[in-house]
Formats: sequence, C-alpha cells, structure tokens
Amino acid sequence: METIGLSSIASVIRSKNAGPFLLTFDVLFESFDKYCQVWEGGSFTRDNISVLFGVSPEAVTSIFAVPRGQAIKLTLRRPLAQGKPGESDMYGCQQHAPLLDFQVKLKKA
Repeated sequence: METIGLSSIASVIRSKNAGPFLLTFDVLFESFDKYCQVWEGGSFTRDNISVLFGVSPEAVTSIFAVPRGQAIKLTLRRPLAQGKPGESDMYGCQQHAPLLDFQVKLKKA
C-alpha cells in the first residue's frame, strides 16, 4: 500500500465546534475514488487519531465515513471546554493542523 500525506489527497481538511465539549473534523475529497482509497486504506483508527492528536483513545468519540459526501468525519473531546480559562480556540477552527501531515495508506483499486 502506498502512503501519502492527507493534505496531498484531500480537498478540504477543517475543524469546528460540535458543542462546548467536542471538536469535529471534516476531511473531504474531490472524487469518490480518492475518498475510497483513503477510507479503505484503514489509517483512520481510534489509536492512530489519538496518537496524532496526543489524546487518549477514549477522547476520540467517533470516526465515520460519509460516502455520499465523499468525506471522513471524526469527533474528539475538547481538552478544555469552550471558553474555559486557558482554552485557546473558541470556535475550534484551528485544531485540524495535525491532520495536514497525517500519513495515510491508500488502497489501490
């Protein structure tokens, strides 16, 4: 299996709030083929994501595919609640950076 940086194959990688205690991440692809190659490559696991973000596996609340949207979504518990003293990203829109260099395996058709 070939390995590639996620930002080299995904069209959009973004994060945002999913309430005051969760962050959600969207990885969108311009083609169904690219989406399938990444999803079926098997890199999006709770263990891989927890290592990537430096959190416990329990902090990863969901990882799922959205075939009709050619997307992969994941949700993490926020390290600090939104707006709590010391929290640095009120909107959660700057938390996707670790995904940019995430090395994913591609399943070839």
